[in-house]
Amino acid sequence: MDHYDSQQTNDYMQPEEDWDRDLLLDPAWEKQQRKTFTAWCNSHLRKAGTQIENIEEDFRDGLKLMLLLEVISGERLAKPERGKMRVHKISNVNKALDFIASKGVKLVSIGAEEIVDGNVKMTLGMIWTIILRFAIQDISVEETSAKEGLLLWCQRKTAPYKNVNIQNFHISWKDGLGFCALIHRHRPELIDYGKLRKDDPLTNLNTAFDVAEKYLDIPKMLDAEDIVGTARPDEKAIMTYVSSFYHAFSGAQKAETAANRICKVLAVNQENEQLMEDYEKLASDLLEWIRRTIPWLENRAPENTMHAMQQKLEDFRDYRRLHKPPKVQEKCQLEINFNTLQTKLRLSNRPAFMPSEGRMVSDINNAWGCLEQAEKGYEEWLLNEIRRLERLDHLAEKFRQKASIHEAWTDGKEAMLRQKDYETATLSEIKALLKKHEAFESDLAAHQDRVEQIAAIAQELNELDYYDSPSVNARCQKICDQWDNLGALTQKRREALERTEKLLETIDQLYLEYAKRAAPFNNWMEGAMEDLQDTFIVHTIEEIQGLTTAHEQFKATLPDADKERLAILGIHNEVSKIVQTYHVNMAGSNPYTTITPQEINGKWDHVRQLVPRRDQALTEEHARQQHNERLRKQFGAQANVIGPWIQTKMEEIGRISIEMHGTLEDQLSHLRQYEKSIVNYKPKIDQLEGDHQLIQEALIFDNKHTNYTMEHIRVGWEQLLTTIARTINEVENQILTRDAKGISQEQMNEFRASFNHFDRDHSGTLGPEEFKACLISLGYDIGNDPQGEAEFARIMSIVDPNRLGVVTFQAFIDFMSRETADTDTADQVMASFKILAGDKNYITVDELRRELPPDQAEYCIARMAPYTGPDAVPGALDYMSFSTALYGESDL
Repeated sequence: MDHYDSQQTNDYMQPEEDWDRDLLLDPAWEKQQRKTFTAWCNSHLRKAGTQIENIEEDFRDGLKLMLLLEVISGERLAKPERGKMRVHKISNVNKALDFIASKGVKLVSIGAEEIVDGNVKMTLGMIWTIILRFAIQDISVEETSAKEGLLLWCQRKTAPYKNVNIQNFHISWKDGLGFCALIHRHRPELIDYGKLRKDDPLTNLNTAFDVAEKYLDIPKMLDAEDIVGTARPDEKAIMTYVSSFYHAFSGAQKAETAANRICKVLAVNQENEQLMEDYEKLASDLLEWIRRTIPWLENRAPENTMHAMQQKLEDFRDYRRLHKPPKVQEKCQLEINFNTLQTKLRLSNRPAFMPSEGRMVSDINNAWGCLEQAEKGYEEWLLNEIRRLERLDHLAEKFRQKASIHEAWTDGKEAMLRQKDYETATLSEIKALLKKHEAFESDLAAHQDRVEQIAAIAQELNELDYYDSPSVNARCQKICDQWDNLGALTQKRREALERTEKLLETIDQLYLEYAKRAAPFNNWMEGAMEDLQDTFIVHTIEEIQGLTTAHEQFKATLPDADKERLAILGIHNEVSKIVQTYHVNMAGSNPYTTITPQEINGKWDHVRQLVPRRDQALTEEHARQQHNERLRKQFGAQANVIGPWIQTKMEEIGRISIEMHGTLEDQLSHLRQYEKSIVNYKPKIDQLEGDHQLIQEALIFDNKHTNYTMEHIRVGWEQLLTTIARTINEVENQILTRDAKGISQEQMNEFRASFNHFDRDHSGTLGPEEFKACLISLGYDIGNDPQGEAEFARIMSIVDPNRLGVVTFQAFIDFMSRETADTDTADQVMASFKILAGDKNYITVDELRRELPPDQAEYCIARMAPYTGPDAVPGALDYMSFSTALYGESDL
C-alpha cells in the first residue's frame, strides 16, 4: 500500500509542478482551462441538478466541490457545514481535499485557504487533479494507463484516417480532424468525414464540438477560435475534453455488452425449447419405426426355393446394414440430447424436462429390446430354412452338373461314330483313326460310372420328393438311352476301320520309297537354283576365280542327276498302276511328301536354264575385278609417297620450333619458307583425291597395296597446315613479347633452353611437375611446404587459366616477362603512395579521394587495411597493405 501511495504521489506531483510553470509561460492557457474545467464540472453537477458559473468563486464555500466529488465518485462525503463564515468554508474544502487524498492523491501546494480565497491557479490545479484521478487514471489500453493509455486509445481509433496523426494532447488536435475521426469511428452516421479539409480547422473543430454536444451528450468544453489562435493549445484542456469522448464511447460499449448478455440468456432458453421439440419428434419417429419393423421380423412364411430364401436373407442383411444403423445413431443421439438438455436446464436453474407419456428414454429402451428379440428369432429361422433347402439344392445342382458334363461329352459323339472318313483316308490316317477309336472306347468305359451316379442321384431326389422331380427323371432317361446307342455305333466303326487298313498298307510302301528318294533330289535342285541365282559380291579377282571353278564342278554333276530323276518318276508310275488295278479310293496324295512329279520336272528344267546365265554373270564380274585391281595399284603408289612426306614435314616443323638456331626472325623466315613449300605440294593431294573418288565410285572398300586411306591423308594434311600456322603464330607472339617486355635474345634463348631441357617428351608443353622444376632452375623459391604449394598454385592459375594441366612455351614466356614487369610496377606504385603520404606512415581516405579519380580511389580504399599505429587518425589507411593485396608478399 505504501508503494502504491508513493507511486500515485509521484504521478500527481509532476502535473502540479508543471501547473505553476505552464500558467506563467502562457496565460492564454488559463482561459482555455477555465472554460474546459467549468464545462467538465457542469457535465457532472447537472446530474445533481446544479452547475457553476465562475470556477474560482462557486467552489469557495466547498459545498459544490463536495457535491462534485460525490457525483463523480458515487460515494457519500462527510456532512458539510452550512454556515457562511470563513471557518465553515475552510472546513468544507478540507473535507473535499481529504477525500481526494484518501483516493491516493497527494496534493502539493494546494490548501483550503487558497480555494476559499478564490485563488484561480490553485482552484484550476485542484480541478485538474480531480480530473486526472477520476476521469483519466482509470483509462487502460493494452497495459498502458492514464495519459499514455488515453493517447494510445486515440492513436488506435484514428489510425485508419488520412491526415490524422495523434502524437500528443496539444498541436495534434489543432486541425480538428482528430476529434472528427473519433466521432466517425464510433458513430459514422454523424459526420461525413470525406468532406472535411485539413486546411479548414475552424469548421472541423466546430463540427466535432457541435455533434458531440448534440448527439453524444458531451458539453462544449473548448472554443475553436482559442485552439486555432494558440500556437500550442493547453494539454490539460485537450486531455479533459478527449477523456469525455473515451467515457462516452466506453459507456455505449458497456450497454452493448449488457444487451448481448440478455440475448445470450434468451438464446439459451430458445435452444433448450428447440432441444425439447427435437427430442419429442425424434422419439416419436423412432417408436413408429420400431412398431412397423417388428411385424416384418415376426413373419415366418417358408419358401420353396433357395433363391427366395436368399432374397429374404439379403433383405435382412440390408436391414442390418442400411436401415438399422441410422436408427441406432438416432437412439444414441436421442439419449445424448436428453442428457444434454437436462444438464442445461439444471445449470440454468430450470425444472427438469419430462417427455410425453410413452416417450421416456426407458420406454424407447423397452421397445428397442423387443425389436432386437424379434430380430434374433428371425435370423435363426432364416438360417435353419436356408440349411434345409441347401441340402436339396446341393443334390439337384450335383445332378445338373454331372448331367451337363456327360451331355457335353456325348455332344457330337454319335455323328462322329457314323461318319465314313476312313473311305478317303490314307494309311497313316487310318492308323491314326484306329488309335483315336481305341482311345474313345477307353473313354467310353470310363464314363460308365458317371452314368450310374446320375441315375442314383435322380433316384434319391425322387425319394426326397424334390419339387422339380419330373424334369430330373426325363433328363436321366434321355441320358441312359443315348448311352446304349453309343455302344452299338462304337463296335460298328471299329470293324470298318480294320478292313480299310489292310487295303492301304501295300500302297504305303511304294509311297515311302518315292518320298525317300524324291526329298533329297528336290533339296539338291532347290540348292542348285539358289546357288545359280545367288547375287554374289566379290572384292578381289581371287574371289571371282574361286566362284568360276566351283561353277564348272557343278556342271559336271548334271548327267548323274538326270538319271536319279528318271528313277523317281518310275516309282510314281508303279503306284498309279496299283490304284487302277485294285480300285482303291485314293482321296489324297503321298502322305510322306508333298513333292509331285510335275514339280520335279519343272525344277529340273529351271536348273538347266540357269546354268548359261550363271556363266555370263561370272565372266562379266571377272572383267570388273581386273579394272578395280588397276585402280587400287594406282592409288596405293601415290599414297605411299604422300603419307611419308607429310610425316617427315611434321617432324621437321617440330624440330624447328624446339631448336634455337639463330634469332626469332630467322626462325620465322625459315618457317614461312616451309609453309610455302607445303602449299606448293597441294596439287598432288588433289590428284590423290581424284583417284580416291574413282575408287569410291567403283565401291572398292579395301586396298592391300597401301596402309594409307584418304581419310588418313586428309587428316595429316590438315594437321600439317595447322601445325605450320600455329608454329608461325607462336614465333610471332614470342617476338611481340620480347619487344614489348624488353627481353633480350639471350634471355629468350635461356628461357627456351630451360623449357626444352624439362620438355622430356618433346611435346612442346610442360606438365605441372616439369614446369615447377623449370621455375626452380631459374631461381624461384618454391618449396614443398604449404606456402610453396600455394605460391605454385598461384603461378599455375596464371600460366594455365583453363586448367588443362600443361604449360605452353608462350604462356611460360608471358609469365616470365610479367613477373619482371610487375616488380617494376610495384616499386613505382609504392613510391607514388609515399609521395601522397608525405612524412606520415599512412594515407587518409580524404587524401586518396582528393588526389585520385573516384573509381581508382575506391579501388585502393577497398584493398587497404586500417592503419593502427600510435599516430593513427580517423580514416587512416596502411598503404603498405595495398602492395600485399595487389602483388602479394614482397620485399617492399
